[in-house]
Amino acid sequence: MALRCLENLPPGKITARAIAHESGANLASITYHFGSKDELITEAIVTGLDRWLAEIAQQLDDLGTRAPEERFHSALAVVADSRRRHEGLARNFLGALARTSHDHRVRELLAEGFRRTRGEVATVLGLGADDAGRDAAGLVVALFNGLLFQTLVDPGLAIEGNRMIRAQARLRTLMPSRG
Repeated sequence: MALRCLENLPPGKITARAIAHESGANLASITYHFGSKDELITEAIVTGLDRWLAEIAQQLDDLGTRAPEERFHSALAVVADSRRRHEGLARNFLGALARTSHDHRVRELLAEGFRRTRGEVATVLGLGADDAGRDAAGLVVALFNGLLFQTLVDPGLAIEGNRMIRAQARLRTLMPSRG
């Protein structure tokens, strides 16, 4: 139910009362089960992001893409197609990131989510299960989040399709292979 609030309400309108009303739960149950409204929201954000990643992985599997580069490009297209549907989740994710500077528990929840996501992204993209694969997945997550946050500010800042391919080619000139 908290996920539905994240998707449908702007961050400033998500109150404990709104979550309790949406779920039909007692208002006090939020504090009892989660510690605070912010912890509940953060757990819902992490769950929502996990589901979004699972949705991307399923669509990639449905496309039958195999090679990591092909999976990466397909994943970018799937993310672009699903971004609007998850805009509320993304806005609330950005709000949760802002709370990490003063809320230790929110920071722990998001850090654990990032650690898990790196491994899952490495698997989804076929980057390997070693440190280098997880590090590469960390860069992919940073790229995804950075572009996601930019498009929340202005959808015209999206870099998709051929623009992404050209941008990657330009970046490769800065990072020559070392054999």
